[in-house]
Amino acid sequence: MRKVAIYGKGGIGKSTTTQNTVAGLSEMGKKVMVVGCDPKADSTRLLLGGLAQRSVLDTLRSDGEDVELEDVRSAGFADTMCVESGGPEPGVGCAGRGIITSINLLEQLGAYDESENLDYVFYDVLGDVVCGGFAMPIREGKAKEVYIVASGEMMAMYAANNICKGIRKFADSGGVRLGGIICNSRNVDNEYELIEHFAKRLGTQMIYFVPRDNNVQRAEIKRKTVIEWDPACGQADHYRNLANAIDGNDMFVVPAPIHTDELEGLLLEHGVLG
Repeated sequence: MRKVAIYGKGGIGKSTTTQNTVAGLSEMGKKVMVVGCDPKADSTRLLLGGLAQRSVLDTLRSDGEDVELEDVRSAGFADTMCVESGGPEPGVGCAGRGIITSINLLEQLGAYDESENLDYVFYDVLGDVVCGGFAMPIREGKAKEVYIVASGEMMAMYAANNICKGIRKFADSGGVRLGGIICNSRNVDNEYELIEHFAKRLGTQMIYFVPRDNNVQRAEIKRKTVIEWDPACGQADHYRNLANAIDGNDMFVVPAPIHTDELEGLLLEHGVLG
């Protein structure tokens, strides 16, 4: 079983990228579980056709400790298994605690057992690694592979570099490695070359460039992944290609984060700043 965490700046498209990639893997016959690690609990809605997934924390609050796996896990598109960690009540507690609670509960309930026959577990994690709870999947070895969703925008790259610092910090204790940068294009000037250069400076690869396409938004309005909404469209093929790239990936590294001045120099070099 491969345990994968998807990180990236808030609003960069992690959840969309994760769900469409999982749809591609499931279409290939892989059995995948997605664990949403965002307090908004929206990491699985496209796989579930827009249905509200009852989160782990909400279930524990309402039902107490006596819960079954079926109470917190739902079947989605192409037999994907979907879990949402959820978060605390607004203004109370730490959002990162939901991830810790969820993963511990899933382990207790046997979600990761060999009898489940999982090929992949994907963790869709909020933001960059600044909170202990959100770092939990890589800190404690729950995820061994990390893919960072980024674009050619300054703050997306800054967040990606920050995440690399977290991976480097936990590489020895948790065994986590970076599998690559997924460029979720924002149509920034020279974006492909910029992210490819950025990835090389980090010691990794741009594993795939996902072009910007309005079919993604059209599919989301229908509450579906692109692959389910229009399996014949070009954007569906891009997500299939990304799924294949991850499935066949054998480049896993401890990244070498760069200094902010060097990052700004990259942006200047590729004509994004100035």
